[in-house]
Amino acid sequence: MIDEKAVRKALRTVKDPELNLDVVVLGLVYDLDIQDDHVHMRMSLTSPMCPVADVLVDQARQVLESVEGVESAEVELTFDPPWTPERMDPMVRATLGL
Repeated sequence: MIDEKAVRKALRTVKDPELNLDVVVLGLVYDLDIQDDHVHMRMSLTSPMCPVADVLVDQARQVLESVEGVESAEVELTFDPPWTPERMDPMVRATLGL
């Protein structure tokens, strides 16, 4: 069985290059669905115009597939609902003055 905590820990290595913060802390991970040895993740970006969107999605998929027990992973990009700073970890948001 795939451990969701291990999945989230692995995703912390995927960082937004502009903010240098990981996708978990930023609140970009909207949903994780773990079924047997497959992980489906819905994620967003801080901006729909993000120039590295494809890179971040690909990194997230590769990281998911590196987690023990994961045979396949799919990352779905969504902007519904749109990302806002309120999705960020409160401590990080406070540190950034948001």
